[in-house]
Amino acid sequence: MNSTPSGPSAPADGPEAFPDRVVPSRTDPVVAQASEAVGGPWGRHAVTGRAPFWTPLRVCLLYAVLGLSLAWIKQEPCADGRWADGVQYTHLCYSDTVPLFSLYGLDGGALPYLDASVEYPVLTGAFMALAALLARAYDGLAGATALLPELAPVHAYYLVTCLLLSCCALVTVRAVLGLSGRRPWDAAMIGLSPLLVVHAFTNWDLFAVALTTLGMWAWARRMPVLAGVLLGLGVAAKLYPVLVLGALFLLCLRAGLLRTWLRAALGAAGAWLLVNLPVALASFENWGRFFRLNSVRPADPDSVWNIVRHVRDGELFDGSLAEGQTPVVLNAVVAAAMLLLVLGVGWLTLAAPVRPRVPQVAFLLVAGFLLLNKVWSPQYSLWLLPLAVLARPAWRSLLAWQATEALLWVPRMLWYLGTENGGIDVEWFFLAVGLRDVAVVVLMALVVRDVLRPDGDVVRTSWPGVDDPAGGPLDHAPDHRMVIRRADRPGSSLVVDGEGGRRTVR
Repeated sequence: MNSTPSGPSAPADGPEAFPDRVVPSRTDPVVAQASEAVGGPWGRHAVTGRAPFWTPLRVCLLYAVLGLSLAWIKQEPCADGRWADGVQYTHLCYSDTVPLFSLYGLDGGALPYLDASVEYPVLTGAFMALAALLARAYDGLAGATALLPELAPVHAYYLVTCLLLSCCALVTVRAVLGLSGRRPWDAAMIGLSPLLVVHAFTNWDLFAVALTTLGMWAWARRMPVLAGVLLGLGVAAKLYPVLVLGALFLLCLRAGLLRTWLRAALGAAGAWLLVNLPVALASFENWGRFFRLNSVRPADPDSVWNIVRHVRDGELFDGSLAEGQTPVVLNAVVAAAMLLLVLGVGWLTLAAPVRPRVPQVAFLLVAGFLLLNKVWSPQYSLWLLPLAVLARPAWRSLLAWQATEALLWVPRMLWYLGTENGGIDVEWFFLAVGLRDVAVVVLMALVVRDVLRPDGDVVRTSWPGVDDPAGGPLDHAPDHRMVIRRADRPGSSLVVDGEGGRRTVR
């Protein structure tokens, strides 16, 4: 594999032409074109790393603040909770946080799980309770002094929730920059993301995204136990970080580092139990609602299974079910599809010519999970954002995918509005879902191509000697390729090639 930069962006001889980091205006055509608005790409003799204040981290955080500000402006019509005439749909500002404030009794000081049944994992419920506590503190201060404006309780709660989620987004940007190695400007793809603008405040998923990305950063810094603890806390907020642990398992299996992975897995299990066990012991019925709901839930509106059922007039799989009835056939089909996904990604990880990078495998597992799962809530796409940026940091493909995500939000809201109120038919919504799914599949295909042809991986080819900036213990670790092929001598059937030589399998 050629590990040195190539093409027109390759650095010339001399330290002035070889900066201490990858310069995106030299290497990415989209950034190069956009840079024309401010004078063109970074000059050949320009020096990087000399700015006393505007470092890549601070600039990327500023981008995130700008993106979050746009997200807040978009959400402002829904902030006070006075939803009339379908304003949450016509203004594209729907957020789960507003209706669930009263539904879960947070307006009356109820504690999730102990006083109210909540359909989210434990740490997400704790996040809700923290936001409600801070909102009540604000209400008390506003009532005691004229310096603060008095707000409706739901308005104060929504404001605090958005501020906390904004902190999670900034933490994610910092972690992605730490995972990018010599490509710190890749973190700008988070702050300038259309997906962040559309779904930053739709639900509480940014909390889990921040924990997961921090866990990956800890792994990159060769702290597997801390990485496991953070990923375990992420699982206690949303289940998807389990797939990141699965990606680490596959890569550690290829590298012969299963003991390192086991330390991370034990850290994750311990953190998850520490958070969940007290709540389960205190109120097992309310704690288990999340797991029961996942079992009995039907296909989500924008899952591929719902589209297939619609084409077959709802008679496919389990047919018509009563409220709360478990879709046994659908659950079995989804489980089988997930198993095939894991086997496929596992084969790719073990058989690739060079061991894939951690974000590549994690992205493929999470993206495949979303495509095949029976539930794909719109904000779940935020799970993919840091993984996609780290797996394939190319502006053109990432923006194309995120454009379909932003587009999907419009027909989803108009379909919820209803045709009797000026909305659209479900077929237009399904068309937008199909475009989004195709974009995700294309992005997955591009990542698979980079795995099979590592010379095309922009992360590995943008800096000499780079293996996996997010790999931590896996970075430059021994690479045991598990490729099974025909034996070359009689009396044997197969051989397995690896870095340590060949062994015959009879």
